[in-house]
Amino acid sequence: MSGQAGRDKEEGLSPEERDFLLALAKGTIGARLTGEAAPPVPAEMSRLRQKRGVFVTLKKRGRLRGCIGYVEALKPLAESVREMALEAAFRDPRFAPLGQEEFREVSFEISVLSPLREIQDVEEIEVGLHGLYIVRGYQAGLLLPQVATEHRWDRRTFLEETCGKAGLPPRAWQERGTRIFVFSVDVFGEGGSGESRGEAPRR
Repeated sequence: MSGQAGRDKEEGLSPEERDFLLALAKGTIGARLTGEAAPPVPAEMSRLRQKRGVFVTLKKRGRLRGCIGYVEALKPLAESVREMALEAAFRDPRFAPLGQEEFREVSFEISVLSPLREIQDVEEIEVGLHGLYIVRGYQAGLLLPQVATEHRWDRRTFLEETCGKAGLPPRAWQERGTRIFVFSVDVFGEGGSGESRGEAPRR
């Protein structure tokens, strides 16, 4: 791993923080379905009050059931997890809103993003470590690093697929005016944690 790649990869959350965020996402959706109050964030978990980009993914029997997130660090992490859990469950336009019965079958995965870093040379991209965020004008697309790993894409295919996510031609990444950003992700989910799982997100 290069020195810059090492800097891209930030220290991950503790097991206790990961478990809490998963419970927070699940509890927030459950509270919305039942009309109860969402769980609070303990004061001692100060890192969960830091602003971070994050995606919340819902899966049903291993298949995507919703995924929405913040690319940039706009809000405290715990607050973003609450909000994106609700968005993924009830407002992902690819799926109908989650119901009470279906909620029992859903598993959760959270991807916490490092800050975006713009690159000038695509040789800096390490498939399996980096996610991509490609911007051209008003069009932008993002794919998490685990998507490339799952599909066994090489660097060029990853770039082309991210362009497609942005609604751009596959080779738009080679054109002047296209901006390419990389980031790393701390990924964890129910039934174990790691850094090589996930689905293509929305937003």
